[in-house]
Amino acid sequence: MKRRPLLAFTAMWVIGSGVASMWSGSRLMLVLAGMLMLVLVLCCLKEAGRGIMLCMLLSLSLGALYWEVHDAANVSQLSSNAAPGEEMVPITGTGTIASPVEIDGDRASFRVMLREADIGESAGSALAAADPQMDAGGDEAADVQGGGADTSGRSVKETVMVQVKLLSVDEVQVVRAWQRGDTIWLQGELQQPGEARNFDGFDYRAYLRTEKIHWIVRMNGVSQAEVAAPKSWRPGHILRWNDSIRQRLGDKLDQLYDGVHAGFMKGLVIGNRDDLDPETFREFSRLGLTHILAISGMHVAVVTGCLLFILSAMKLTRETSLTVAMWLLPLYVLLTGASPSVVRAGMMGVIGLYAAKRRLLKDGLNILSAAALIMLVWNPYYLLNVSFQLSFIVTAGLMIFVPMMMRLFSKLPAWLAGSASVTVVAQLVSFPLTIYYFNQFSLLSVAANLVLVPLISMVVLPLGMISLLLGWLWMEGAGWVARAAELINGLTFGIVEWMNAPLSFRTIWASPSFLWIVGYFGLLYGLLYLLKKRAEDLAPDSQSSDDTVPLLVPASRRGDTGATGYAPGTRGLAPPAGAGLPPVIGRLISSLMLGRFYAAGQLLERYGYRVLTMCCAGGLLLLLYSGYQSPSTHGAGVVQFLDVGQGDSILVSTPEGKFILIDGGGTLNFRKESDAWKERKDPFEVGKNVVVPLLKKRGVHQLEAVLATHFDQDHVGGLLAVIEEIPVKSIWINGTAADSSAFTAFMASAVSKRIPVYPGKAESGAWRIDKDTEVRFLAPSLPEGTGNHSLLPLIKEQNHASLVFEMEMSGGRFLFTGDTDAAAEQKLLLQQGRDRVMAKGPVDVMKVAHHGSKTSTSDAWLSAWRPKVSVISAGVNNRYGHPHPDVVHRLEESGTLIYQTNLHGEIQLRIKDGLFEARTRLTASDES
Repeated sequence: MKRRPLLAFTAMWVIGSGVASMWSGSRLMLVLAGMLMLVLVLCCLKEAGRGIMLCMLLSLSLGALYWEVHDAANVSQLSSNAAPGEEMVPITGTGTIASPVEIDGDRASFRVMLREADIGESAGSALAAADPQMDAGGDEAADVQGGGADTSGRSVKETVMVQVKLLSVDEVQVVRAWQRGDTIWLQGELQQPGEARNFDGFDYRAYLRTEKIHWIVRMNGVSQAEVAAPKSWRPGHILRWNDSIRQRLGDKLDQLYDGVHAGFMKGLVIGNRDDLDPETFREFSRLGLTHILAISGMHVAVVTGCLLFILSAMKLTRETSLTVAMWLLPLYVLLTGASPSVVRAGMMGVIGLYAAKRRLLKDGLNILSAAALIMLVWNPYYLLNVSFQLSFIVTAGLMIFVPMMMRLFSKLPAWLAGSASVTVVAQLVSFPLTIYYFNQFSLLSVAANLVLVPLISMVVLPLGMISLLLGWLWMEGAGWVARAAELINGLTFGIVEWMNAPLSFRTIWASPSFLWIVGYFGLLYGLLYLLKKRAEDLAPDSQSSDDTVPLLVPASRRGDTGATGYAPGTRGLAPPAGAGLPPVIGRLISSLMLGRFYAAGQLLERYGYRVLTMCCAGGLLLLLYSGYQSPSTHGAGVVQFLDVGQGDSILVSTPEGKFILIDGGGTLNFRKESDAWKERKDPFEVGKNVVVPLLKKRGVHQLEAVLATHFDQDHVGGLLAVIEEIPVKSIWINGTAADSSAFTAFMASAVSKRIPVYPGKAESGAWRIDKDTEVRFLAPSLPEGTGNHSLLPLIKEQNHASLVFEMEMSGGRFLFTGDTDAAAEQKLLLQQGRDRVMAKGPVDVMKVAHHGSKTSTSDAWLSAWRPKVSVISAGVNNRYGHPHPDVVHRLEESGTLIYQTNLHGEIQLRIKDGLFEARTRLTASDES
């Protein structure tokens, strides 16, 4: 086996950085000490030299130390004067626009490197005195500060994210003129980025920190900024020019391609996914095809191949062609956006071209290691980037596993064997990260990649590049090429849509643990290694063992002595037990052979490969089975009040592992038709962006039931995305119809998917979900004669008709109330009998009705149910003022313990045998 010191050094550096990213302080030191001991043991077992051992120990320590130093320096210079949390404080500042300006509907976003800033009261006084007019004379700072106020603040050097709310269509045109490198004077409000408000939710604050951004500046209109172009050339102009070229290339593709094809070709050819149709991206994502739209090794290989072909056709020498291609590749990396995947591919390409020119460093793993190490030294936070992880792991996996896989496909034609090997290995290697980050995997992914990746990479991508280049010379000819590409794209979109249609091929996986991922790769390597060796033994040119041939050959006959005094068998003789297996296993088998267990060694020699192969295959299947299971609650029931802003969404996990979703939140939209220009390309929607990802993260393969308490948008709006993505066995509604788009879309989707819909009525009786969980509907009580198959009565006031039900689970009682109002509460108490309700004793947990509105949760209601714990689901700083102070006061007077999603984030209540445990996302409290 080749010694690869660079690979070992980089691997240890990555491990050290990874450990430091997960732990700190004494725990980090303890983990590092354990890993150093493990490295020492492994080096001794592998009989590695002292140099390799010291190199690995040094790299592990340096990687962790470098991360710690870099992370400790990642602090904000603005923190001392800025307010934490959701509060905002005034800020004025001067700086330089440090990124392209992205416009999405009525919002413009970009990064600014601040040079000066005033925060708090000093910024407020500066805002009052500032002259908004641009001063044409003086230096750039004066150009953008105006002449009416002294806005010079304290000197800082920090990047902030700036978000400008655009107030008119004219302001959109103004912002389009802003470019990277422009000097900007700004005034606005400084706020910390939002953190994850649900367990397992996306943490925007943590993400921006890896970009070394700690604050967001929010501006209301372009009048709060003055922008001036730089007067002299700076190195940053290179990026400025690059942005302009990318914009011109995108505009040219817009001219050549129509509609959805334009956005698709921008993503494919120049790596610009801003205009990619969101639904197209989601369709590709479900089949594991998003790597096609991320500029990576495939694109760099195509470009490098085309460059070398063109240069060769120009009769340039090999060395000159390699040199020219080596200098042009970085330009391509810049033009395509310089994402981690394309940077990795570009660096490997440059190193590979240089190695080919000098005939050095031909090992692909060493080239990959060099690229990874350079990137991690440049920015250790790349290690946390999904694109970086997938790019390097898949590339390394292809180098290691494809030769093994080729042996298994040796009976296929060479071209098919190569394509199948690459596709299967890429899917196997990317699988753990795919399910960790995206929590889904399509069983048709391999087939989709096998069919579509060659089609797109070998046909569509070259056609896109040709049309783009030809568009500057001969627009009509470029249009013909573009039409051909669009025809193939139409076929591709049709295949993708057809493959995504059945939900039965989509599998949902909870995010696995780090140990699970390590175990997966270890078993996968062992299985493929053993299968490769088995295939080699069965090949015609291999010599099978024979009982009459000596199992061991004296070393004197070979001249090379092993640790046992015996050497591997020569051709025509059987090798020693364990030969060809991983060294540690081989030594173990040889030791058994030479010891008192000689007979056992003979059996293992004969059946060793088969036994080990079956063990690896069985272990891998067991690992996959365990990973596919939903996380165990160990016999407890869990009620999870998700933070969906101003709305309700509650996930119930029963002791037997069944899942029930009560409401799905929803995004309220108050936009007028005249404001259509404000619409975002991919508008935020609670069901799609919050509820569905959380359900997948938690391994919800199927919902036993979805309960829609009523058809207001903030309760049912998000359920549409849920039933589109998650299999649902049944839907329960309040037995009414609503004249709303939310009701129409939800019911139409349920019918198209043939999900049975049942009305929850007070007369329905108990519904037993499992032996520890039972639901009993309390309201509404429908008019006599209304059956399951009758037309649903149209009810305008949906709050009054909310579904109210009681759930008993593991010895606890829960009351769910939807948005029911005080009149409905009184009606329910009359129908159920207030005395009968009180006779059952206090309810353990009550979901407070209507987000704590003053029209609900009356004194009579509280005195009847006497909840021990009350949960209010309301949005932060919502426009309705929920929860109302009077309701909170009534709850406090009743002695109940109050949880609020606007204060605590997600609230989880765990119950087993009548004992409750509570935890909240933002306070991380654990109460019993």
